[in-house]
Amino acid sequence: MLIVMSAQATPLQIEAVAARASGVGLKAHPFHGERRLVLALTGSPESVDPSLFETMDAVLEVVHLRLPYPLVSRAVKDEDSVVRVGGVAVGGPHFAVMAGPCAVESHAQVRAVAAAVRQAGGHILRGGAFKPRSSPYSFQGRGREGLEALRDAGREFGLPIVTEALDERSLELVCQHADMIQVGSRNMHNYALLKACGRCRLPVLLKRGMGSTVEELLLAAEYILAEGNRQVVLCERGIRTFADHTRFTLDLSAVLAVQRLSHLPIIVDPSHGTGKRHKVVPMARGAVAVGANGLLIEVHNDPSHALSDGQQAILPSELAALVRQLPTLLSLTGKDLTNHASSA
Repeated sequence: MLIVMSAQATPLQIEAVAARASGVGLKAHPFHGERRLVLALTGSPESVDPSLFETMDAVLEVVHLRLPYPLVSRAVKDEDSVVRVGGVAVGGPHFAVMAGPCAVESHAQVRAVAAAVRQAGGHILRGGAFKPRSSPYSFQGRGREGLEALRDAGREFGLPIVTEALDERSLELVCQHADMIQVGSRNMHNYALLKACGRCRLPVLLKRGMGSTVEELLLAAEYILAEGNRQVVLCERGIRTFADHTRFTLDLSAVLAVQRLSHLPIIVDPSHGTGKRHKVVPMARGAVAVGANGLLIEVHNDPSHALSDGQQAILPSELAALVRQLPTLLSLTGKDLTNHASSA
């Protein structure tokens, strides 16, 4: 259920509606727009009589909403949401480049890549300290040491950092060191982790599961927003299909579907989406052209010796060449490269 209120509604009027909702077992989530204020009521609103709210002060309309993900939907907010990651704006007209190694291997390695990302014009440094791998014998990440190395490199070069949390225990460490929490594709259905991210209040980068629909991605985001955290950026990273010419099938049409249904920003990961270095930059250009809000790209200074996914990491020079092309590509979509954190 949505309670549409006047944009001039006073705090007392809003609190009165929220209190009445609480009295019948519902929780009110206010969304302030340019032309209206919407209170999205979650719980079991289908059993509540709309007349309870229709005559209250500043209430314009009561709408029954049948969407399973009301908080992430455009029904509650017409305008595109903008998420700020350590001063870097992602969403709306702002296009951000998140880049860095798949895994943090050492202080020297992540520092070298961070310097290259900053020089190339990247905005956010990515890197994994905790690595969920298909094989238990593959490199699993450096843990706390990796987080500290990533944090130090980000601070030195003025780049906010995004890194993955695998569970609630690692989430505590990530929240201490990072500017943004990544929930990877394997954890998109880890509802306990999603709820914990919602309570953490740091921005969250939520990646689509490799076998998940767009609706399931939006429902996963709903878990985070339902806990009070609206700083969520979605990520299309490829899905499993019958194709064998690519690691995953990068579903760029998902960008269009998400932007029609939701106010949340969505970025694209062409590295995991293809798994092949020579396909990363061309598919990144495609992501820009369809209107994505940013890119998540794996970059390594020595990919042939990378401890994780070196086959899909591009060189710093390739990242720099791509970033130089972005203003021309973005001119087709009405977006601009966002500012760096130091100048935001």
